Amino acid sequence: MESVFALVDCENFYVSCERVFDPSLRERPVAVLSNNDGCVIARSEEVKAAGVPMGAPVFKWREELDAMDAAVLSSNYTLYGDMSRRVHALVEEEALALEHYSIDEAFLTLPDLSRPHLQQVADRLRRKILRRVGVPIRVGIGPTKTLAKVADENAKARKRAGWGPGTYVCPDEPEREELLSRVPVGDIWGIGSAYEETLHEKGVVSAAGFRALPDPWIRSEMTVVGLRTAWELRGRSCLDLELVRPDRKTMIRSRSFGGRVESKAGLREALAKHAQRAAEKLREEGRVARGIKTFITTKRFGDPPYYSNGLAASLSTHTARAAPFVKASRRLLEPIYRDRYRYKKAGVMLYDIRPARPHQESLFGRRRCRDERLMDAVDQINRRYGARSVGLAAAGLPGADGPLGRSWSMTRQRRSPRYTTRWDELPVATA
Repeated sequence: MESVFALVDCENFYVSCERVFDPSLRERPVAVLSNNDGCVIARSEEVKAAGVPMGAPVFKWREELDAMDAAVLSSNYTLYGDMSRRVHALVEEEALALEHYSIDEAFLTLPDLSRPHLQQVADRLRRKILRRVGVPIRVGIGPTKTLAKVADENAKARKRAGWGPGTYVCPDEPEREELLSRVPVGDIWGIGSAYEETLHEKGVVSAAGFRALPDPWIRSEMTVVGLRTAWELRGRSCLDLELVRPDRKTMIRSRSFGGRVESKAGLREALAKHAQRAAEKLREEGRVARGIKTFITTKRFGDPPYYSNGLAASLSTHTARAAPFVKASRRLLEPIYRDRYRYKKAGVMLYDIRPARPHQESLFGRRRCRDERLMDAVDQINRRYGARSVGLAAAGLPGADGPLGRSWSMTRQRRSPRYTTRWDELPVATA
C-alpha cells in the first residue's frame, strides 16, 4: 500500500500538560524550568512574545516574568512522560506505522489518500487528542519525512497568523515549489549552521534553491546526508521510520544536586539511586550490562577549588540487577572521593551492554533465577504503586526527594502534582 508521512507535534508540550489539570493557567503566561529550577525550558506563546529566550536563566528574567504575572513552574517529568504515552497511543490508532521521535513528536505513515482526505484525517486526529487528552497538537503531512517537517512548520506559521487550526498537507508541484521558496535554507531539517553558511556563500537562501542544486555538488560539499535531504525535498523518500531504536552502547544516569554535597555519605546515596535507576532502565529495555563507571564533579565555574574524577570497573557477569551496580558504585567512589570539596553532580555510566538472554545453567543458576524473580516483583510493585515505591536501602528512603529530603536531591519547589501516576496526588473536584 502506498503511504505518506505525517508528523504529529504537541504544541508547547510541557506548558500544555500543566494547563490540562490547572485551568487557571490557560489564560496566563507559563514558563517551565529545568532541573534545579535553573533555566526556562518551555514557554507559552505569551512568554515567547515577551522575548524570553529558550534556556534563559530564570534569575536574569525574573523582573520580566513577574511583570507579565507569569506562572513559573518546576519541571514535572513524571506527568509529561505519562501524557506523552497517552498521546502516542491515540496517534498509533490512526497510523499504519509509528516512530516515537521524541517526548512531544511522532512520525507516522498514513494511506496515500487525496489531499482533501488527508486534511480530514489530520483534523480528526487533532480533535481526538484535544478531546481525550487535552493537549493541542499540530499535524504536517508530506510524501517524505522532510516534507512532513516542512508542512508542520507551515502549519505552525498559519495557526499563529490565524489561517488554520494547526494542520497542513504538503501540496503537489508547482504549489510545493512556492511553499519551499518561503522556507529559509537554515530551517531545513538536518541542515546545520555550518552548511547554512556554505549555502549562503553559494547564493542559496531557500529550500527551493537548495533542492535545485546539482547532485554532484551537494554530495561533494554536504556528503550523502545532504544529498538525501535534497532528494527528500524533491519528493523522493530516503528516510524510513525508525520502528526499532538502535541498540544503545552506554547508559548514563546523573543529576546536578539541588545544593552542594560535602559528605561521602551523601554522594554514596546519590550514586546508589542513579545505579538503581539505570538497572531499572536496563530491565525495561530487556538488556544487561557488565561495565560501570562512577563520576563526581564540583561546580565548573565560580569560586574554586574545582575537582572532577571518575573510575570504571567490570562486574563478574552481565546483569540487570540493581544490587551489583550499587555495590560497585560505592566501591568506586572510595579512591576518587576528596574531602573539603563541595560537589555539584554525580552519576554512573553503564557500558558493555547487550540484549538479555537466558543464562547458561551452572552451579549458581538457581540463585540467578531467584534474583530475576525478585527484580520482576520489585518492578511490578513500582509500576502499580508508583516509581521507586520499593528500592534498595542504599539509595535512601523512597519519596524523600525535595527541599526537606535528601541534601543532594534536585530543587523542584514549584512542581505541580503528578496527577496521572500517583494516587495521593489525584486532582480533587469540589462540588
